[in-house]
Amino acid sequence: MRWIILLFWLALCFGVAGVSSAWTASEIPNWYRTLVRPAFAPPNWVFAPVWTALYALMAIAAWLVSLTPPSPQRTAALVLFLAQLALNFAWSWIFFHQHAIGCALVEVLGLWVTIGITALLFAPMSPTAAWLMVPYLAWVSFASALNWGFWRLN
Repeated sequence: MRWIILLFWLALCFGVAGVSSAWTASEIPNWYRTLVRPAFAPPNWVFAPVWTALYALMAIAAWLVSLTPPSPQRTAALVLFLAQLALNFAWSWIFFHQHAIGCALVEVLGLWVTIGITALLFAPMSPTAAWLMVPYLAWVSFASALNWGFWRLN
């Protein structure tokens, strides 16, 4: 049963990743290519492997927490995890599909806060799960700066 729960979290996280990457990929050769890039923007090929690893870490973190005994704290932590996943999903729509760079910047800051709180809520139940969220928080910190750079330049 434990592995079925892991498969659920992996499917959910990679489902979000799949739809988000479809929106992103369709805009790379057209709209995104026309943007002035911040000097610190990595090459486009960097994003897919980084996000793949991050979605896997997120899924494992949620799985570890979901294996802890049921409690209001666990429920709150997993609800917040789902909220940050929804915000992650929304960012791709706002930035790549709507081309609303400023709105995406505001949204990614909310995502950053939600990830941080999720990690803090995970910590008492599974310190490992909390630490698995740290690379994601670090990358979204970088992504926020990158989003700000795109907004400033475009």
